[in-house]
Amino acid sequence: MTGAGRDAPQPAESSLAPAVSRAVRVLSFLADSRGVPQPLTEIARAVGAAKSSTSNVCAVLEESGLVQRRGPGYVLGRRTVELGGAYLAGFDQVREFYRICAQSPVLSHELVQIAVLDGTDVLYLARHEGRAPLRLTAGIGDRFPAALTAVGNALLAELPAEEVDARYRRAPDFPRLTDRSTQTVERLQTKLAATRARGYALDEGEVFPNVVGLAVTVPARLSGEQTLALGVSTIDVGAGRVPAGEHRTTVLAALHEAAALLSNPMAVPVLRAGAGRPVAPTSPAG
Repeated sequence: MTGAGRDAPQPAESSLAPAVSRAVRVLSFLADSRGVPQPLTEIARAVGAAKSSTSNVCAVLEESGLVQRRGPGYVLGRRTVELGGAYLAGFDQVREFYRICAQSPVLSHELVQIAVLDGTDVLYLARHEGRAPLRLTAGIGDRFPAALTAVGNALLAELPAEEVDARYRRAPDFPRLTDRSTQTVERLQTKLAATRARGYALDEGEVFPNVVGLAVTVPARLSGEQTLALGVSTIDVGAGRVPAGEHRTTVLAALHEAAALLSNPMAVPVLRAGAGRPVAPTSPAG
């Protein structure tokens, strides 16, 4: 399981390259195990293969540095970190995300995440922890249901309603993570309409009780690039500093500014420490 209890995609049984499919399943299973060593028998059971063939796959993966032995079993190897880093390097905005968060007088104190839409899930690409981490929130590489998360709603709201319906006809299940979790396409479409109208997405305890998520989209810079979503997760008590409503307004202003900076590197930041809601960043004259 990954993220909030999402099953990793399973390769088709009629794969043109069964050994490769088994290797992918092994890596996915070890990723879901969160660093807990898995013995060969458990890996074989998880991937639905004979122990002997699973042993051969693990031997090749170990030789490649993709898995390594630890105690009684296997865990992911260092090579997976290199591959993940290479993937993230393709997102210029991810690299800039950390700089912008660190320099923002508001976001530098918040838990900020950036994510991309993948089917009916969101995949988290980066995470800035400006405060003591909320242990229940998503980490880098986690997948969560897009219908329940603020970043997911922000990204789904960019799609036509017909496309949203089509996606959820193919994958109609809605995990019930809290009493507030969205459970129907009709409810999701209502939330997406509200997101489009107000210009940002809101998660009020749908993934974790008492955790509020706010998110905006980061438009793609170039044709062919993916739209990203930028979000803040916080405990819904005004963060102990200002009333919740005022805190949300300030965070949303900072999110909009950060999104503008990420989508346009020439934009000039206008939010300063102690400022309230800024005007939108503008490009320099010239």
